[in-house]
Formats: sequence, C-alpha cells, structure tokens
Amino acid sequence: MKHLLAASALAAVFAGAAGAETLKLSHQWSESDVRHQVAQMVADDVKAAGVDLEIQIYPNQTLFKAREQYTPLSRGQLDMTVLPLSYAGGQQPAYNLTLMPGLVKNHDHAARLSASPFMGKIEEIMNGDDVKTLVHGYLAGGFGSNKGCITKPEDVKGVTIRAAGSAFEEMLAGAGASISSMASSEIYPALQTGVLDATNTSSESFLSYRLYEQLKCYTPAGETALWFMYQPLLINKTTFDGLSEAQQKALTDASAKAEAWYLEKAKEGDAITTKAFSDAGVEIAEMSQADFDAWRELAKTTSYPTFVKDTPNGQELLDMALSVE
Repeated sequence: MKHLLAASALAAVFAGAAGAETLKLSHQWSESDVRHQVAQMVADDVKAAGVDLEIQIYPNQTLFKAREQYTPLSRGQLDMTVLPLSYAGGQQPAYNLTLMPGLVKNHDHAARLSASPFMGKIEEIMNGDDVKTLVHGYLAGGFGSNKGCITKPEDVKGVTIRAAGSAFEEMLAGAGASISSMASSEIYPALQTGVLDATNTSSESFLSYRLYEQLKCYTPAGETALWFMYQPLLINKTTFDGLSEAQQKALTDASAKAEAWYLEKAKEGDAITTKAFSDAGVEIAEMSQADFDAWRELAKTTSYPTFVKDTPNGQELLDMALSVE
C-alpha cells in the first residue's frame, strides 16, 4: 500500500511538472540592458505566482535576429519578445509612427501616448497580426558621432549615419546625411570599421553596447529629446488566449508592475548614459530648443508627409498622436 501511495505521489509530481507551460521570449540585448531586465522581472513574478507557467528568455539574438522577431511572433513560432516596434514598420507602416521625430516631448508624455486612443489603434493593428501588448514603454535617445557633434540638421550633412526607423532616416536624408540601416546590435562594429560616422539610438543601447568606446561626441536625451522609440514587451495573442485564467492574471499583474518600473528606469537611463560617456572622455553636446525646433520643421516636410502617403489612414493616426498633450 505504501508503495502504491508513493507511486501515486510521484506520478502527481511528474504530472504537475509536465503540466507546467514554458513560453519562449527572444530579444536582441545583453542581460545588463533594461529591456532584458523588464523581461526578467515578468518571468520571475510569473514563476513566483505558482501557476505552472515559466518564461524562458533568449537574449543577445540567440533565438532570432534583432529585426526578424515580429514575423515569427505573429505566426506563433515565438511566444514573446521585447521589440522596437518600428523594426516591423516594413510589415505594418503604421508602426513607423512609434519612432517619429519630434512626436514625444518627454518620458511622461510618452506614457500618456501609450495610454491614448492613438496607441489603441496601433494595438488593433497588432491584434490583427495575432500580437498583444503586455508592457508598454518608450525609451529616449540621442546622437553619437565621430565627425563633429550633432545638435542641428546642418551637422549631419555628408555624414553616414544609422537611424532605427524609416521616419528618422527620411528626416536625416533630408538634412543631407547618407543612411546606413542596421539593428542597434550592429552599430559597434560598423563604427569600428568606418562603415558609420554617426548613429541615432536609445540611451540604453548607447550604454549596453559600449558605444562610448567608438564615439568622439555624444548628444544625449536631455530637456529636449528628439528621439523617442516605443519598445514594448509583446506576446502572441493566441498563446495568451490559450493560457488559463490564473496564468493570464499572473502575466498581466507581472506586466503592470514591470511597466511602472520600465518608465522609472527609462527616466534614469538618460542621465546614467550621459555620465558613462563623460567618464569615458567623450565630448558631450547639448541640443537646444531652437535645434529641436529646426529638426521638427524638417520632419514636417520629410518624415510626416512620407508617413501619411505610405500608410493607410496615416493622416488620422498622425493627428491622433499629435493630439496627445
């Protein structure tokens, strides 16, 4: 009888283990990066909830390349990702509005955009691709260059520069820059080999990819930040819908906590990165309000009209985004 009871207990343990579901989460960053930490927070809290759900994280592009994650996510070949949404602007042009010059004023404004009807429209498009948002988040960024400091449009003339999305590329090209497209994980070797003279990316990527080792001047996100990029934690919608109520609740509770933390870390990240660049001996340049205004005027004649032309309901989406105070 004792043997039977022991066998039953052992079977129950194995059944419980077999019942635990594991979700695969892919991203392109190192484990020191805030975007990995957001994913890790969610994974840790979900595991601690005891709902037979675990999240296995694959950092550093170990599962999918940086720009190749949205398609497998939408097809259910990948469960979760932390992704700069504009990377998928080729599939859904509306996503290019999540990296549009001069659209976001500061981190609190970015949080209001995330909670606005504009983001609701973006989420409707994602839902059509079988993708759901778990954690909203914008990160600010700046310019780094080896050919003089970049604060105003004239500073990029004749400079080969990387920008993350088509809207910034359009604006920079309008200022006379040569554009070289690549994921942020490829910037360091491109600067090292002279393929790039300059780059535009988030404060967090400037730091986690150690770009201070390759740059002479850094223009951080200060009081006036031109560059804000939406970088959410996403899940395949069918995968989410297939979870139990308890698992869904654990995931959404963990995500809400991580979202609040992400916003605070985004605010801190700009100053931390600026100090790291200064400590490394990189010259720090400041963008003035007049510089910001000049960039935005350029965007109004380059990036904005191109977005409207290339995007179904583009003007409506742009107006919705611009209407958020």
